[in-house]
Amino acid sequence: MLCASRINRERFSDLPADCRPDSTAEGYAVQEALHELLPARGLGPLVGWKIGCTTKVMQAYIGIDEPCAGAVFASQVQGQAARCRASDFVRAGVECEIAVQLGSDLGPAGAPYTQADVARAVSAVMTSIEIVDDRYIDFRGLSAPTLISDDFFNAGAVLGEACTDWQHIDLAALRGRMIVNGREIGAGTGADILDHPLNALVWLANLRTSFGLLLEAGAFVSLGSIVETHWVAPGDDIEAAIDGLGAARVTFS
Repeated sequence: MLCASRINRERFSDLPADCRPDSTAEGYAVQEALHELLPARGLGPLVGWKIGCTTKVMQAYIGIDEPCAGAVFASQVQGQAARCRASDFVRAGVECEIAVQLGSDLGPAGAPYTQADVARAVSAVMTSIEIVDDRYIDFRGLSAPTLISDDFFNAGAVLGEACTDWQHIDLAALRGRMIVNGREIGAGTGADILDHPLNALVWLANLRTSFGLLLEAGAFVSLGSIVETHWVAPGDDIEAAIDGLGAARVTFS
């Protein structure tokens, strides 16, 4: 049902009670099964991850007070100047994020991970625009496990230029902002993401390893939005700019 809804861009109110995940662990179990179906339906291989609700602004907006992760697939990823069709989404939104690229695996053998551990695995840092799609009648009426099972709104990512010499950058101090049609609509800092952006990566690595799974080298992880979601209209030109990392941009036709 989740796969069909995603592929057909259909709204739904909730999963039927007899197959609705009752816990976070069940939500991620359903998500793993969904990931076996989506690549063959045109999304391509899994290439990255997103983490939602890592900042207070997004926790307040969504109404969930803990991080939630979802996958990103190859066909959903674009470079730093992207174009999308608004009609390819039910209700497209954009978020301003910091993303990291992994240069080595983060697997069960190394768990539990610390911030220093995950830092050694990061090969690059970049600005990211997460594209989300609200395909729900009322997302605030859905449980966190149900949203997790459906990759927590994810519908794509626009990745800025990779900064490989990032170790000298204070990621927590970075200021980012979202600009829509030339007007700044929100701003925040890296410290808004669980006090330090890499803490979000620690959370995801430890979550995955708790299920006996890993984060693979080469994957990227978008660490959470520092501004509230902007729901786009056709014609919107969006820029996410983070001091020290540069910008990513997407236009919706």
